[in-house]
Amino acid sequence: MKSSLPFTKMHGLGNSYVYIDCRLHDLQEEEIPELAQFLSSPSRGIGSDGIILICLSEKADLKMRIFNKDGSEGKNCGNGLRCVAAYAHHNGIIAHKTLSIETLSGIVFATICHTNQNQTQVSVNMGRPRLLRKEIPMIGPENDTIIAESFQLNSENLSLTAVSMGNPHAVFFVAGSKGSKHDLHLSLGPKIENDKRFPEKINVEFVTVESPHSLRCRVWERGSGATQACGTGACASAVAAILNGHSAKGHNIDVHLDGGCLQVCWKEDGDVWMAGPAQTVAAGVIFIPQSL
Repeated sequence: MKSSLPFTKMHGLGNSYVYIDCRLHDLQEEEIPELAQFLSSPSRGIGSDGIILICLSEKADLKMRIFNKDGSEGKNCGNGLRCVAAYAHHNGIIAHKTLSIETLSGIVFATICHTNQNQTQVSVNMGRPRLLRKEIPMIGPENDTIIAESFQLNSENLSLTAVSMGNPHAVFFVAGSKGSKHDLHLSLGPKIENDKRFPEKINVEFVTVESPHSLRCRVWERGSGATQACGTGACASAVAAILNGHSAKGHNIDVHLDGGCLQVCWKEDGDVWMAGPAQTVAAGVIFIPQSL
């Protein structure tokens, strides 16, 4: 393990990651999970929802790897995509304003909209949602979709809509008073994340429909727990709202998360677009304990 490591901490609506530019600093593969746990710790490391590695790619302008605070590797991260695009823009890595980013779930295109001091507005084409049970994945008939399906959890009878945006999401619509006044994502989120019906675990969203153009969403992320915001979760929530008839395809939907608001549109051509801010918090060098 290196004795010191340059880093940049960035966040999208409070969903924060420690970014490491692996074009300049090689990491040993077997060391990354433990490094993610260390850097994510607010008491011993920097404090974040995980780490994101910015790497060279043979398929795109850059490659992004996501490691959650428990050390597990994620497949996609909407807020992380915006931050990687902003990092590339600010550091002159890519001259053009639209860049391609390789993730474990495929190549995604991000566009720099405008910059104001250390905050950058970024729009991302998140691609098409995956709706089949085998694409989530969830136990059951593999070619079925999961829309408003009864989901029994102890004494709770919930209504589940499942959407993959390159990573899996379980979306539950709840009444306004229940959704906004109670921390259902904290009490039920970890139970649903680890439910045996989801063999690869799952991200969890509890959503209140405020209007056809406005949703209120609280998030429990697989491998990280409660977070201020989740870009793929916001996209999944908007898609689920359309599938359940709460909103309409082709229209902008404001998804309000604990950390702020993202704009999501499931366009008629099938792609989901997300727009929101990316902000730099700090940059520096962290010293790595020899015991790590």
